[in-house]
Amino acid sequence: MITKLLEMREIAKKKIQEAKSIQELNETKALYLGKKSPLQEIMSHMREFSGDMKKEIGQKVNEFKNMIEEEVNKRLEKIKEEEVERKLKSEAIDVTLPGKDIPLGNLHVLTKTIEEMEEIFVGMGYDVVEGPEVEEDLYNFEMMNLPHDHPARDMQDSFYINPNILLRTHTSPVQARTMLKAKGSPIKVICPGKVYRRDDDDATHSHQFMQLEGLVVDKDIKMSDLKGTLSLLMKKMLGENCKIRFRPSYFPFTEPSVEVDVTCFKCGGKGCPLCKGSGWIEVLGGGSVHPNVLKMAGYDPDVYKGFAFGIGIERITMLKHGIDDIRNFYISDPRFLKQF
Repeated sequence: MITKLLEMREIAKKKIQEAKSIQELNETKALYLGKKSPLQEIMSHMREFSGDMKKEIGQKVNEFKNMIEEEVNKRLEKIKEEEVERKLKSEAIDVTLPGKDIPLGNLHVLTKTIEEMEEIFVGMGYDVVEGPEVEEDLYNFEMMNLPHDHPARDMQDSFYINPNILLRTHTSPVQARTMLKAKGSPIKVICPGKVYRRDDDDATHSHQFMQLEGLVVDKDIKMSDLKGTLSLLMKKMLGENCKIRFRPSYFPFTEPSVEVDVTCFKCGGKGCPLCKGSGWIEVLGGGSVHPNVLKMAGYDPDVYKGFAFGIGIERITMLKHGIDDIRNFYISDPRFLKQF
């Protein structure tokens, strides 16, 4: 019986070492340790042996079991290593093969509009300045001649974080900060960036949009300077045949204030459904800087004058490219964006 155990030990060890997979290894283990294995048959005859023989055979059976467990564990680790090696070889990258083309992105159409406008203004001697989007009420409203109880604040329904902090409703706070920093010196700046207002999300409105505001403060600045500046801008942006007109309006931070229209790009000013038959399309607002704004920023309004204007980037882009829905700018649809 002991001889049979020793022979079976060698055969089992060899079969375990020859196992090629985890399944085959488990089957080999069951063959020698399972309920129907030769080992169980030997155990069923243990009562037939004398005491000393029973003890010796029991010892050899335990050694056999331990050997099987040890050899199975060794072979299991080896099989796992071999599987990892095979997987690595099968997934190896052939560096000599041509690489895959990765589609490249491009600048967003709004970014392109801003850069085009910045280039125009820099060519006219303007500096480009930026400021925080989370702003103090002082800079966003009060220094723009909009005290706490001013009814014109209703025109810019706002996102307040606390009574003194809000998401800026225009880029005018950048102008206020720039004037304070200039300490009474002449300035000529544009301020592009995102602004936020509680507004209906529809084809022409959004709670977030982009503005580019301009400000010039110096001696002997006139409304004709504003008109010449905007006329040049619109000709560069919308074509040499584009004309502008001023209409009286009201803004708290300018006096006098104007709405600025351009000739309809679709009909050339003849009148069509797009311009509602008028031949004109409103694009921006502006005016002469209000004396109160100059005073609060440290300028003498009897010596210094200025003009300011604000342009909606989305609006000018919609006019330039014939886009009919402002929401297209923010849905990240490649079918829309790749057109530009």
